[in-house]
Amino acid sequence: MPRAPWVVASLTVALLATTVVALQRTEGAGPAAATTDDALPSRVLGLSGHRRLVRELELGEQERARAARSPRGAAGPLRTVSGPLRSARPLRLRIPSLGVDVPLGGADEEVSWDSSGPAPGAAGTAVLTGDGLPLGALRRGRTIEVPRADHRTAVFTVVRVAPGPAAAHEESAGRAHLRLIGGESAVLARLTGHRVTG
Repeated sequence: MPRAPWVVASLTVALLATTVVALQRTEGAGPAAATTDDALPSRVLGLSGHRRLVRELELGEQERARAARSPRGAAGPLRTVSGPLRSARPLRLRIPSLGVDVPLGGADEEVSWDSSGPAPGAAGTAVLTGDGLPLGALRRGRTIEVPRADHRTAVFTVVRVAPGPAAAHEESAGRAHLRLIGGESAVLARLTGHRVTG
């Protein structure tokens, strides 16, 4: 009989230990399920772990290459604007959705700025012209970036894309607009932000 309490105590301890271990395993299952859920978008996109890593590296390399092409290095975060920027000479034209990144210059460059009008980002409607630009593929809501000599990149949002170089007129006093003319299309965009470059 003296062994009976010892056996009961041993069985109780063993049962408690088993219960604690089972509870810890159940609580530990939460993060594993979250990790599986996090991986779901990659599966939907058809990217396994290896392919996803390669894709992330490629995107990072493209971003570094784009920053290296900037005249003064990488641009800072996008800042909203409440009005036009001060006038400054435009240096480049970038249309990220079309893969366009070209210098602005005189007649020998792909894209030129009509310097008799306002500078891109300043009050009024700046006009840029480039015959080889595929502007017909541009869509409303896309952005156009114009790095300038004052170390700011004016960021415009497309309002209208229309056929014909004289199309896409829309001006408001005190606002900054950009009219981009290329080939058989014209784009009107309004200033929505700027980035400070290094």
